[in-house]
Amino acid sequence: MYSSSSVSLFGLLCGLVVLLILPFSSRASDPDPLQDVCIADLNAPISINGFPCKPDSEVTSDDFFTDFSKNPTTFDVFKRAVTLGDVSGFPAVNTQGVSLFRIDLDVGGINPPHTHPRGTEAGIVTRGKVLVGLVLTPGMVFLIPRALIHFQLNVGKGPATFIPIFNTQNPGVSDSLTTLFDTTPPIPNKVLTKSFRVSNDVINTIRAARASN
Repeated sequence: MYSSSSVSLFGLLCGLVVLLILPFSSRASDPDPLQDVCIADLNAPISINGFPCKPDSEVTSDDFFTDFSKNPTTFDVFKRAVTLGDVSGFPAVNTQGVSLFRIDLDVGGINPPHTHPRGTEAGIVTRGKVLVGLVLTPGMVFLIPRALIHFQLNVGKGPATFIPIFNTQNPGVSDSLTTLFDTTPPIPNKVLTKSFRVSNDVINTIRAARASN
């Protein structure tokens, strides 16, 4: 027979174990897949854990490959081009807990400050010189912890390319410029001028530049 004190002590220990384990599971980027392969059906409604699977009869070997070899021909206002390798651009990563992208920066191009709320980023520079806190050259690897604000800037004399890889099929992105200047309703100028310690004219100039793009 167990005494009431020993039972209480056992219950307390079990409770402590649960409290220790719960934070680890809650911080997992993606749940473990329930099947070996689940090629995303991008035309189907989104479910909680990725997209529904294509029927096996419609899956082909081509579904397991994507092409990152082509140099971009167009760039955005930041002189940046993005080749998607998340679930929307590479359906094979659906439920697999991984995604990757190709980011090209033309001379002087930048991937502006942003965060990825759902994934840790590890990237390798494959061409040019990229400032990611430190200047990295081809073959060098960087790591950005989940949700940490970061940027990539081409500081070389030619084009730059890097491949970021994430521990989730969809890392998400929160663009710092968008969240500060493009929200609805907008953040009041008074808040921004006080936060950045600049004049109202500076904030209005930034807003106008954003609107023109």
